[in-house]
Amino acid sequence: MDPSDLAPTPQSDAPPLEAGRGERRVLVLQGGGALGSYQAGVYQALCHHGFEPDWVAGISIGAINAALIAGNPPERRRERLKEFWELVTSPVTWRPFLPGDQARTVFNETSAALIATFGVPGFFRPRFPAASLWPGSDPQSLSYYDTAPLRETLLKLVDFDRINGGDVRLSVGAVNVRTGNFAYFDSTKQKIGPEHIMASGALPPGFPAVEIDGESYWDGGLVSNTPLDYVLGEEHRRDMVIFQVDLFSARGPLPTSLMEAAEREKDIRYSSRTRMVTDIHRTLHNTRKAVRDLISLMPPEWRADPAVAQLGMAVRESTITVMHLIYRDKKHEGNSKDFDFSRLGMVEHWTMGEHDVHQSMNDPRWLARHQNEETLVTFDLTENK
Repeated sequence: MDPSDLAPTPQSDAPPLEAGRGERRVLVLQGGGALGSYQAGVYQALCHHGFEPDWVAGISIGAINAALIAGNPPERRRERLKEFWELVTSPVTWRPFLPGDQARTVFNETSAALIATFGVPGFFRPRFPAASLWPGSDPQSLSYYDTAPLRETLLKLVDFDRINGGDVRLSVGAVNVRTGNFAYFDSTKQKIGPEHIMASGALPPGFPAVEIDGESYWDGGLVSNTPLDYVLGEEHRRDMVIFQVDLFSARGPLPTSLMEAAEREKDIRYSSRTRMVTDIHRTLHNTRKAVRDLISLMPPEWRADPAVAQLGMAVRESTITVMHLIYRDKKHEGNSKDFDFSRLGMVEHWTMGEHDVHQSMNDPRWLARHQNEETLVTFDLTENK
């Protein structure tokens, strides 16, 4: 079973996204390990709705998916995503023998245990000898896995010349190990290579830090698992439509067991308070709009004052539309869901990504967007599915 088995994305009656709007199209991809195939399904379905991003930003597995998209021409992006996800799920291609959530939970945990023991082709492999057997001064003593295979995969599947050529902007986030500060690597500001993508996904203690220009970097998810705040802070002039694709849901039921408690803690930690980010930026956007409205009511001689003119420039604002697409896990998924690289799980996540896009894009609330006075509008149209 692989992505080629998936049914084609249903056609939509909605007009293509770019028609008549002229918005900057941004795809924002959260980290989440094996759950990342949900993002691949989202991208595939968005293409059916006329969406091709001109800016992709990602953290961790989101950075890998972002590089696969930005680093290939539009006609090859789905093919490259499929190739990557088939490669990393190749160790566990079988299905559970028995039906039901309990059997599926056992299958998931077994799959995750195999991955933890033997690694993932084209992604990471266990260190040999084990990290604990290396001298303390050796970098190989600082992580359980070696991510050299990921570098080879990125060089094979991603055209970094295309990324650096400026066709699609790419931004990936990481954390400076020495300072603890967040850092963004952005193709409009520096040359991007495989090491920048690897740094964004270098989650300790599993994966080693990645050195860039004399500094060591870890997974950006340690500070924030979504680059949404970076995107909203970078662009103030152009209207944007942003698809924020999250792999962990901040909202969930109270846990009833230790395993559920561990999963709930992970969901909260890595959801990165996406709604809080959009709420803060909505307040800022609407405050700027209020200042602009106030300036428009001033007499002409007041508006001619240099201080008022400078204030008017400072509050120039674009219109932002954010569509949240959030993977909401199933009953049989637990704390190991982000490293269950089974083929079955991958196809399910991919299919769910397609489904959520189709449902959202055909929702009347989405089709009528921008018909209010707010300058930043958010949608989450699959919350009650």
